[in-house]
Amino acid sequence: MDLVTTNTILYCSHWDDSVRFYRDGLGLPILFATDWFVEFRLSADSRLSVADETRASIKSSGGAGVTISLEVDDVEAAWKSVVQRDLEPTAIRDHPWQARVFYLFAPEGHRIEIWQCSQG
Repeated sequence: MDLVTTNTILYCSHWDDSVRFYRDGLGLPILFATDWFVEFRLSADSRLSVADETRASIKSSGGAGVTISLEVDDVEAAWKSVVQRDLEPTAIRDHPWQARVFYLFAPEGHRIEIWQCSQG
């Protein structure tokens, strides 16, 4: 199997708030949108989508058991950006797996982990 792209789809009961969070809060560019489904670009070959559960056959997990892990080049700049957008991240901390990391939560309850490798 030769994968071309990956896409994680989150089914949301708070769909409008979720779209605003990923679009405006995290600043993710939209690749495709309908009135109930939005696909965001994470990288050249990775996507994250949100779907309105009222229009889908799959319902929201309420964020249970889901962490979206995003590696960035500059964790301090990413943290400042989400603070300026009033997203209430945790403090940046050092992790034993050689990374600096902070967390925030999407309107649906999904945990967002933003991290940078701390090894030089």
